[in-house]
Amino acid sequence: MISRSPALARVVVMVAMLVFGPAVSELGHAQAAAQNYNLPDFTDLVEKASPAVVNIRTTERVRSRGGNSPDDDEMAEFFRRFFGVPMPGMPTPPRRGQPPQGQGQGQGQGEEQSRGVGSGFIISQDGYVMTNAHVVADADTIYVTLPDKREFKAKLIGSDKRTDVALLKIDATGLPRLPLGDSDKIRPGEWVLAIGSPFGLDNSVTAGIVSAKGRDTGDYLPFIQTDVAVNPGNSGGPLINLRGEVIGINSQIYSRSGGYMGISFAIPIDEAMRVTEQLKATGKVTRGRIAVAIGDVTKEVADSLGLGRARGALVGSVEPGGPAEKAGIEPGDIILKYNGRDIEKASDLPRMVGDTKPGARVPMQVWRKGQSREVMITVTELEPDNARTASRRGDKRNGSGEDVAPAPKPNALGLIVNDIPEARLRELKVKSGVEVDTADGPAARAGIRPGDIILRLGDTDVTGSKQFNELVKGLDKNKMAAVFVRRGDATQVLTLRPTQAR
Repeated sequence: MISRSPALARVVVMVAMLVFGPAVSELGHAQAAAQNYNLPDFTDLVEKASPAVVNIRTTERVRSRGGNSPDDDEMAEFFRRFFGVPMPGMPTPPRRGQPPQGQGQGQGQGEEQSRGVGSGFIISQDGYVMTNAHVVADADTIYVTLPDKREFKAKLIGSDKRTDVALLKIDATGLPRLPLGDSDKIRPGEWVLAIGSPFGLDNSVTAGIVSAKGRDTGDYLPFIQTDVAVNPGNSGGPLINLRGEVIGINSQIYSRSGGYMGISFAIPIDEAMRVTEQLKATGKVTRGRIAVAIGDVTKEVADSLGLGRARGALVGSVEPGGPAEKAGIEPGDIILKYNGRDIEKASDLPRMVGDTKPGARVPMQVWRKGQSREVMITVTELEPDNARTASRRGDKRNGSGEDVAPAPKPNALGLIVNDIPEARLRELKVKSGVEVDTADGPAARAGIRPGDIILRLGDTDVTGSKQFNELVKGLDKNKMAAVFVRRGDATQVLTLRPTQAR
């Protein structure tokens, strides 16, 4: 018989609270936390944004063969009977209700074939559409399909391969459009989503967070990195924040398989709009140039040159007759500021110069031989992609055929060097230097090789082999030495730690 005593019941309740109380308390805290930190609901945002996201389809015309020979007819019949497909290069049968090829469209115009699909988004009610340049590259015809299934033949206003931005125009008004946000204000960790046509699946939505900003994957674009699932067909579609604003154009993925692997990149909308404004006004993008090849400044180079910390853009080569040479810029200089703006890494400089109007005269701060100096440089116009070529002479060796007596032994940097005749200096377009005959020890490990030209050691110009070897003897064995090495048209700064001369 079970006792129903009130006193016993109170004891049972007290024991239960002692045993299960902590678990009940933790559950309450977890429920409260879930209520305070709800995951975002994208449904209203997607419903509002989707009508302005479009599918982009491109085609090209493939010229058909005319006047088929009997042999062609027999081969075509063979492909039709045994493979069930037309012979490659032959026109496909017309669809029901369409005239045969060559009728109604002009003989010899060719057959329209699909090239690819991508995404885009409407930025104005009068029909301007933004997408990627690679989506519409080399297309004969561009079709824009709206979510309501209306299809328009689009006009390409202009495209820019360097930033991968293109602007299209369709003949329509009163269209839904996406508002533009401020990509400078995004923060890693905030929620974003992508809408596009991956694998041709229109208006697909994926979500994730901003993984990083300012990723350098090209000269002119500090990309936004996200973990939003982006696949082929998403290119050109919008990256949208929780306010429904476009903050980027989905452009690239990092992949070893061709599909999404957790990292995708978007063009910041601020950068894209600067390009779009020029495309809308002139159909092309005009950028400035100063005609230098640059690289990053490593900590070792900064320490060896007394720069304090790694920053700026290291000048590797200067184009003869270009703006930089006229301004007095030399290989081995470190550009610290451009037009009053600090340069933290080498990729900052092309963006700053590119945004400068050709013909403008701007100041630059340069670090050379242990001190900074200011130069004025006149910016010229950067050539279009298809006109830009790089003249590379390659490695040059002394071709006189004469045997040069080597130094008795390598110096503390592992180098044996020779003097350079005046005629050779003029050919190289350098004032002075020595040519490497043998590279061993520290020099070989740093990548120096025979035929390289050594222009400077630290802050001192190299004028001859005897002077260079004396400079090496005076180096501190406990510190890294900066060696300015010319190879072909490029100059690089290598850091070496001297050893005991042998």
